[in-house]
Amino acid sequence: MAAMIVAGVALVGPSAPSGAVFARALPVDAAESIVPNRVMTWNLCNPCGVSDVDRAAEIATYAPQVIGVQEACDRDVARIRDFLEGYYGLKYHVAYGTVLDSLSRCGGSPWNPGGFGQAILSAAPMTDVVRREYPDGGSEDRGYLAVTTLVDGHSVRVFNTHLAQRRQESVRAEQVPVLAREVARHDRAIVMGDFNAVPEAPELAAMWKVGTDVDPECRPTPTGPCEPTTDWLSKFDYVFLRGVDPVEHGVRPTVYSDHHPLLADVDVP
Repeated sequence: MAAMIVAGVALVGPSAPSGAVFARALPVDAAESIVPNRVMTWNLCNPCGVSDVDRAAEIATYAPQVIGVQEACDRDVARIRDFLEGYYGLKYHVAYGTVLDSLSRCGGSPWNPGGFGQAILSAAPMTDVVRREYPDGGSEDRGYLAVTTLVDGHSVRVFNTHLAQRRQESVRAEQVPVLAREVARHDRAIVMGDFNAVPEAPELAAMWKVGTDVDPECRPTPTGPCEPTTDWLSKFDYVFLRGVDPVEHGVRPTVYSDHHPLLADVDVP
């Protein structure tokens, strides 16, 4: 997979997206173009005051076919998409899974606050877009976004979710079955997101029945060291596979969020 370290900056010309003067140069062994069998999940962290230019560079380093982001403002995602194309030549379609409008998190104006939730960026067009809020989001509205798109050249149902905050186990226990029931309807599915729970957490039981995490060490009963995905060294972020085979995976440390990108190269039979 692509290397992790990004260094230097490169001046961009007048065709670059507005709102930024410099684009970060990518490492020499960064992906040269979109990797058709690669997916990525990343909680962007909000509010964290991070530049969308830096977020775009982080994604461009690995150039996944599909990216699921959480804690995402719709305007930020639109800018990230524009930077990916304008700076790095990577073209993505976007589906938004807004669950609430938030002036404090996403800016805007009192009469037009920014949308907040999750989003999916896909190199291929997306169809059958479904946005669902969980009946109980806990302390903040939460939900999932589902689309059908191409991964590894084949049609796959892709889900992106963000479950209730980490100390709200009972709420997550009600959310997971809602998601798992929908995932179970599909022979081939990839489920990405921030589940705010470690693999052995009881509330994840329904997900383990319909898929397996791309990390073979991460199971309800861990079989080995499960690679953490957060600054506090917990595994909260997942790529669950159903009818899809894992090839390679890795957590890529970043300074731009308290969650680290989890990447997975997969084989779709």
